[in-house]
Order: sequence, then structure tokens, then C-alpha cells
Amino acid sequence: MNTMSYKGYTARVEYDERDNIFVGRILGIRSIISFHGETVAELRAEFEHAVKDYLAECKKEGLHPEKPASGKLLLRVPPEVHGRALVAAQAAGKSLNQWATEVLQQAVQPGG
Repeated sequence: MNTMSYKGYTARVEYDERDNIFVGRILGIRSIISFHGETVAELRAEFEHAVKDYLAECKKEGLHPEKPASGKLLLRVPPEVHGRALVAAQAAGKSLNQWATEVLQQAVQPGG
């Protein structure tokens, strides 16, 4: 997946062969914000413009802009997975939260 980032927002970028343009969509927020450009430079400029417009619109409406993530994550996993994760964390001398954070960080690293 190709991505680009600006002001803490990340967008997925794809090439639309039919229309011969690059298309992007901001990830991690409920609002659907998309943009496009014929060149990478134009796509980047449109992405930055989309983020700035979103932030300005939120300010105008008195709303707090959504952030891609709050840092809080609630997972529902089978009890046996939860138990094995807890044992692995304790064996590593860490809290389940610390251990899970490290595992997630490794999973999202490029090539992870």
C-alpha cells in the first residue's frame, strides 16, 4: 500500500489507470476525504489542501477534528489467545499493555 502523511493524517494512494490519475483517501477517520491529481506533486498538494480544508471546516463548525487514533485500543480476542498473550507478557517481564504495544509496533513496521 502506498501512503503519504501530512499533519498527522495518512492517506492511501492508488493509481486509477482508467482515468490516468492518482487517487488518495485519508485513513483512520470517519469522514470520507478523498483527493486526486495527475502527478505526484499535484496529488501531494491536493492532499495538503484537503487536510487544511477539513481542519478549517471543523474550526468553522466548532468541532474537534478527528485524529487518526486516540491511543486507546479495545480488542476482543478468544480467551485462550488472551491467556497466552498474558503468559507471554509476564514471561517477558512486561505488562500486557507494554507487550501488546511492542508486538503491534513490530507488526506495523515496514516489512513487519
